[in-house]
This record gives sequence, structure tokens and C-alpha cells, in this order.
Amino acid sequence: MTKIKAIIKRRPVLAYFVLAFAISWGAVLIVAGGVPVREDQLELLGVAMLLGPSVAGGVLISLVSGRSGFRDLRARLLKWRVNARWYAVALLTAPLSMAAVLLALSLFSPDFFPAILNADDKLALLLTGIAAGLVVSVFEEIGWTGFAVPRLRDRYSVLVTGGIIVGFAWGAWHFILFWENDSFSSALPFALLLARLFSCLPFYRVLMVWVYERTESLFVVILMHASFVTSLVVIEPSLTDPDLLIYILARAVVWGVIAAVVMAKWRSQATTWLLHSRRQTCELQKTPHSGVGCLRCADSGAASLARLLRPGLLTAIRRNRRLPRTGDGAPKCHRRSIGHCRGR
Repeated sequence: MTKIKAIIKRRPVLAYFVLAFAISWGAVLIVAGGVPVREDQLELLGVAMLLGPSVAGGVLISLVSGRSGFRDLRARLLKWRVNARWYAVALLTAPLSMAAVLLALSLFSPDFFPAILNADDKLALLLTGIAAGLVVSVFEEIGWTGFAVPRLRDRYSVLVTGGIIVGFAWGAWHFILFWENDSFSSALPFALLLARLFSCLPFYRVLMVWVYERTESLFVVILMHASFVTSLVVIEPSLTDPDLLIYILARAVVWGVIAAVVMAKWRSQATTWLLHSRRQTCELQKTPHSGVGCLRCADSGAASLARLLRPGLLTAIRRNRRLPRTGDGAPKCHRRSIGHCRGR
């Protein structure tokens, strides 16, 4: 047991992925009795799938961080005082982009009209979508963002963390639900399966990781995930396979463009900040900044920006300076303004 725990502590994120997949897929196999699953079982199996990220996240937090890990999780979960623009980003990105794609495609076919426009009971559909979104997002994000994302961000950029590692793992995790009887029978069903798993989800996860990086609020990320699931229920119409593939790919292009713009703009801000910091005067000692910039007076904002540019940059900077540290290992900031530290 001690050896297993030591292995888990050395590779906590990998252990989380293995455990989350094992619990979710195992629960589906037990409930469904085999794969591919039947369409009438999807709602029940979707609930069973939620056990994986939540249970795996809780178990790994307990093994790796203990009580302090749960205290940190609770603090991030209850952190709701963030700038209102982040609530707008979290709640509106999915529905506005999905509705825009569907309305554009509806110019070519009325089948693409958003589902809620043709629903008989719009309120019931909306409430169902909201309830489903909240349940799914809470159970999933306890693991994905509550455990995996912060640890990956210590080593990788937002793009690598969200778009490659967590994004593709998140897509692959859904495989057992999206696997249909004809998924491997011909090119179109197979392309649709791949599009569902790996076209949109990585791009949306990049945006979720970016929002988390800027807010450090698990609560806001849960709302962003809930908004996505609600939009799937409320906005996405029932489409034939060819139309569904077109819609998914168009949505992926839109989210890819949004993610690219966000990353480019944030990278530009990071570069501007670091260049400007060279010309500033250190407020602590009233001496000129040297090298790539003094982190003694504005370290938290610089740390976030340096990790965006290159995760190893901050480590390289610290090796050349002896910076005072706080209890959690982060260098102290000698200015009292929280907004100054966080860059918000």
C-alpha cells in the first residue's frame, strides 16, 4: 500500500485519469451489461459516468494532499467574488457561439434552427437543461479542474493543459457513451464519433482553463461547464448524421478561433508586461529592474504571465534571485494591492 501511494504521489494526474476512466467505464459496463450502449440507456449511463471524475478527484486529493487539499478545494469552490466579466464569459460563450453557428447554418437548411425555437414547452426545456448542466458540471469539475488542472498548470501552459492533455482526455472519457452500433461500420459514422470526441471539447477546455487561470475560481468554471451542457440540451437540434457532423465541425472552428484569439491576446499582454517591467523602478529598494524583470514587487501577476509564455521561465528567473517566499512556496509581494498581484 505504501508503494502504491508513493507511485500515486509521483504521478498524481496520471493516477487520476486512470482511476476516473476505470470508475466511469466500469459503472457503464455494469449498468448497461455491455457495449455499445443502447440509446434508451443514455440518461442513466450518463449519471453513472459522473462517478468517475468526482470519486477519483476526491480519492486523489485525500491521498496526495489530505485535509489541506480539501480545504483548498472548498476555498476554490466557494470563491465567487470575481469580476463580472468572467461570469459573462463563463455563462455566454457556449450559448451565443452555438446559437450563432446554428442560425448561420439555418440559412441553408431549416433543420438547423435552435431546438428551443421549435419547442412546445420552452420553459420546461430550459429548466431541464439548467438542472442537467449543474449536476454534470459539479460532478465532473471536482476532478478535472478541482484536481488535474492546477497540477498540470505547474508544468504546462494553458494551451497544453487544456487543449492537449485535459481536453483530449475529457473527449476520450466520453467514448463509451458516444460509441454507437455503426460507429466503425463506415467513414461517416466514424468521422462523427471522432468529431464528437476531439473537435470541440479540447478547444472549449482551453477556454475553461484560461478562465480558471484568471479567476482561480472553481465555481466560475463549474458555471461555464454547466452553460455548455445546458446549451446542448436547449439549443442543439436533433440532426441527421451528415448535418450533425457539419454543425460540430463548424462549432469547433468557431471555438478554435476564439481560443486562438484569447491565447494570442494574453500572450501579447504577457510580453508587454515583462518588457515594461524592465523599465520600472523596484518599489521595494528603489533600484532599477534588471534582467527580464524584478518579481519582488509584482510577482504573482508576473508568475501567471511567465507561466503562460513558458512554464520554465519563472523557475529560471528565481534561480538568479533570492526571493522571499510565502508559506505555500510562492514569492511574497511587497505591495498590498491584491489587484496588483493578480493582474486583474
